[in-house]
Amino acid sequence: MTIKEIAELAGVSTATVSKILNGKDKDISEATRKNVLDIVEREGYIPNGIAKSLRIKNTKTIGIIMPDVMNLFFSELARGVEDAAEKKGYSVILCNSDNKESKEEKYIQILQEKMVDGIILTASENSVKRSLRRRKIPMVLLDRDISTDEKVGRITVDNEEGTYNATKLLIEKGCKNIGFISSNKTTKSSAQRLQGYENAILESKINFDKNKIFLQNYTIETGYKGTVSLLEKTNIDGICCGNDLIAIGAIKALKERGIKVPQDVKVIGFDDISISKYMDPPLTTIRQPIYEMGEEAVGMLIDVINNKEMEMSKVLKTELIVRETT
Repeated sequence: MTIKEIAELAGVSTATVSKILNGKDKDISEATRKNVLDIVEREGYIPNGIAKSLRIKNTKTIGIIMPDVMNLFFSELARGVEDAAEKKGYSVILCNSDNKESKEEKYIQILQEKMVDGIILTASENSVKRSLRRRKIPMVLLDRDISTDEKVGRITVDNEEGTYNATKLLIEKGCKNIGFISSNKTTKSSAQRLQGYENAILESKINFDKNKIFLQNYTIETGYKGTVSLLEKTNIDGICCGNDLIAIGAIKALKERGIKVPQDVKVIGFDDISISKYMDPPLTTIRQPIYEMGEEAVGMLIDVINNKEMEMSKVLKTELIVRETT
């Protein structure tokens, strides 16, 4: 069903139908307006959004590419993006890259073909500059920063300060053999979290032991395998984790070996995903303002789309949330 066919059924011009559908019908009688809208509803007419977008040069749509929508951190991030976009009159297309740069690049291309106005990218852990060079529209990097000369927005948190505070808490709680389990990938956030841990250890003059560091991925499996590895190679009385999923895996490995948390080994996570406070025991963690990060990314992206002058980088603060694993 097209506008032309609607017009023929209503006995009016296509211009009249177009005005009614676009709310520009002040000079059109109520009877004509009602007749057209009744036909539209009866025939199930769906406007051609792409054709309209070509005329007005925007689609009021943004894309968001995330590495793992099953990870509750990214689910909460996506909710913040979607809610903020809706308030500003934008729709969101969500793409899951499975933490693969190849899929990330493919989705950047697809979203541009779909004529989205801009893209929010939470880069894969393996992401390199090539992904950014493929985009020809405004983009904001969210949570994962990448070193590049490309003009992109950035919304991040102070990762280094976060793991520094996490490690300092373990030290203040009496831990002297603190393990660190996180991601070994190339994103700045991974490097910054490791640096925060190292800074706290060296500042406290505790012996820095590389055997107490296990780096792989931001997954529950990494937490489990990392804890088993640390227990086999060294003594630990505390574990600083790169995210809450890692902490979940670490606690499971400790419990299976009869090691009590926090009496024998204290554990702290990073993110404060929604299930952290319901774990057994409830997880001490570093809270990222996850929902706010999504909102900030949308605000920055829309400002870029509208060519507004602004700071292209924003670093948000983390917060220490003390529960029962420390």
